[in-house]
Amino acid sequence: MLKLLTVGLVLLLLSGCASYGVIDNKPLTESPSIRTSSTDSYSIENVHRRENTGDITMTLNFSGGGTRAAALSYGVMEELRDTTVVIDGQTRRLLDEIDTISSVSGGSFTSAYYGLYGERMFEDYKDAFLTVDIEHKLVRGLFNPLRWFSTKGRTEMAVELYDEYVFHDATFADMQRAGGPLIMINASDLGYGVRFTFVQEYFNLLCSDINTFPVSRAVTASSAVPILFHPIVVENYHDCKTGGKPEWMTAAAKRLAGDPELTQVLKGLESYYEDDKRQYAHFVDGGITDNLGLRATYEVVGITGGARAYYERYKRKIPQHIVLISVDASTDPEPEMDYSNKQPSLGDTISAMSDVQLHRYNDATMEVIHNKLGAWAEAVSTPERPVTPHFIQLGFDAIEQPEELAYLNSIPTSFNLSDEQVDKLIEAGRELLRNNPDYQRLLAELGGAQVTAGSTPVMH
Repeated sequence: MLKLLTVGLVLLLLSGCASYGVIDNKPLTESPSIRTSSTDSYSIENVHRRENTGDITMTLNFSGGGTRAAALSYGVMEELRDTTVVIDGQTRRLLDEIDTISSVSGGSFTSAYYGLYGERMFEDYKDAFLTVDIEHKLVRGLFNPLRWFSTKGRTEMAVELYDEYVFHDATFADMQRAGGPLIMINASDLGYGVRFTFVQEYFNLLCSDINTFPVSRAVTASSAVPILFHPIVVENYHDCKTGGKPEWMTAAAKRLAGDPELTQVLKGLESYYEDDKRQYAHFVDGGITDNLGLRATYEVVGITGGARAYYERYKRKIPQHIVLISVDASTDPEPEMDYSNKQPSLGDTISAMSDVQLHRYNDATMEVIHNKLGAWAEAVSTPERPVTPHFIQLGFDAIEQPEELAYLNSIPTSFNLSDEQVDKLIEAGRELLRNNPDYQRLLAELGGAQVTAGSTPVMH
């Protein structure tokens, strides 16, 4: 990734003309409320109405980290596929209990692929993306002189590349037709620092229709490292905003008056109604605002009014278990600069600075989610039907074997990993989930859990 960043900086200096983002989002042709609830719309409301929960509400959260994150999250998906539990007397795979996948950056490739193609992912995702040398193709394109002076910008090359190899011109209408769990692909609004999710509820803020928007553009936005790539640009239409801010936004502002963090989030969303200032929005790497993909759920539930209001708003059955699985692909390699009094390079300095900020923000996010998950479960519990929270945190720090830990920490944030690295990451994802104590407690409470396909059984 540092190599790509260096190339991007060089090309930025060489480029003598401005680039303009390709606008590929269409305006709404009906009111936001009608579009959101329409049966063919890719919205939180519509997907949840189709996937009304049973005894388990399960949300997966995939972090950033290039192909490393994509492969690790894929391994977790494999383990869920091969784990069966008994629910209401019926044997079910945990994979089938997934309600939502929230992702950023590299993790968004896995979530989007599963959202579009379902279990076909287990047949061809490795060949379609994980073992493809995407980085080489990007670098080769960046060095193409015709790109240096193109008004489209380098990001369009990534969109075209992801469409060619991974998403094949699919749109969110295709995602809706696939009928899978809710996929929340998250990016960062560069202008206002707010997290943005590619679902109709957020596109309503733009008076735009998510259904015609290409999935490749959403994933590119989610993984577009600033400087290296230009932002994905969308137009902020205003035809549906003649009545001012929607009622839910006004109500949320009053309700959140004592919550500075969610108030700041709401202010960012309100900015899309400033038609004199916000004609366009520029989206970049989702890891800037949340590298774990966890804050999307936290913010949506919080702005809705809390867990009970969320379940009532989307007409969902109160479950017995609320499960959040966080797949964190961040690494903690030893800094080589401390072996010498040689001044660190620009790349080493940038990497060290970003790592410090990343880990500190990740820790703060984990603490917020841990506290909120317990509060959500308590809010929807009754004496007759208690709801149990399960926060399952998966990361390399749980690896006990020093050699394996060192190997995984040495895998770069890159879109060019060897087959061996990909296989090691997939197996690490499976092992991290299988051996996690909180996951084992979940299986014990569900009863009848069994892991198949060559894995070591957790219990019978």
